[in-house]
Amino acid sequence: MLSKENTVIGFIGTGVMGKSMASHLLEAGYQLTIFTRTKEKAAELLEKGAIWSQSTRELAQRADVVFTIVGYPSDVEEVYLGEDGLIANAKPGSYLIDMTTSTPSLAKKIHEKAKEKGIHAIDAPVSGGDVGAREARLAIMVGSDEQDFQEVEPLLSVLGTNIVHQGEPGAGQHTKMANQIAIASNMIGVCEAIIYAEKAGLDPETVLKSISTGAAGSWSLSNLAPRMIAGNFEPGFFIKHFIKDMKIALDEAKRMDMEVPGLSMALSMYEHLAEKGEENSGTQALYKYWKQS
Repeated sequence: MLSKENTVIGFIGTGVMGKSMASHLLEAGYQLTIFTRTKEKAAELLEKGAIWSQSTRELAQRADVVFTIVGYPSDVEEVYLGEDGLIANAKPGSYLIDMTTSTPSLAKKIHEKAKEKGIHAIDAPVSGGDVGAREARLAIMVGSDEQDFQEVEPLLSVLGTNIVHQGEPGAGQHTKMANQIAIASNMIGVCEAIIYAEKAGLDPETVLKSISTGAAGSWSLSNLAPRMIAGNFEPGFFIKHFIKDMKIALDEAKRMDMEVPGLSMALSMYEHLAEKGEENSGTQALYKYWKQS
């Protein structure tokens, strides 16, 4: 049992979402040690009582459970499989929970390598953006052995409200791909709806009052359309990371001999924006595609 009194939690990745997630674990009463490439990004968490680790190796040696939410699959591979990484240095019996959106094949590889050392590896990507992370309302999609899921579910419940065990290792990442495919086409529709309303001479905020609670309703319409209207393109989720996710989903679809025209179109549009310097904007900046066309 992972009790608050005896469990040290490690956290790697304190960006837009990770910072809030780590903070919730601290506020829940867990001992927390953190590592990030830029220590300044962890300043607020350190002030709240988190302990700084000098490296991934040091963090792995201290922690009973480690959460990671980093940028790209290459970062995940380095953090988990590198010489100074988690699997090489974690204590037998510890739990490694990767919440990065990464590839299903890498999640399976990490699970097998960890299992060889008596370590429990879990893929648990999330959805909900900066708002979901801040309000501890994330959707968490878990791929793991059933026993491992039961053990860490209380910790996951500190971070989210919709926690589903999807199946074996890699299943969490496959589920996240389904999530990103749904978002990709939906974001095109949300942008087109807002721009259509504006061109028709309507007040887009008033239009949202009607359409966001009807059949057109979606998370993106309720949470990101107001940001578009306000001209707020700060990242709740970076365009560059969404492009990474869409490419993973496209590769997986090709392996399954599946056509994904909506995903392909969205990827092309977001890559156009990235080429125009918008890679560090939030995904709602897709709105600008029509303004630049």
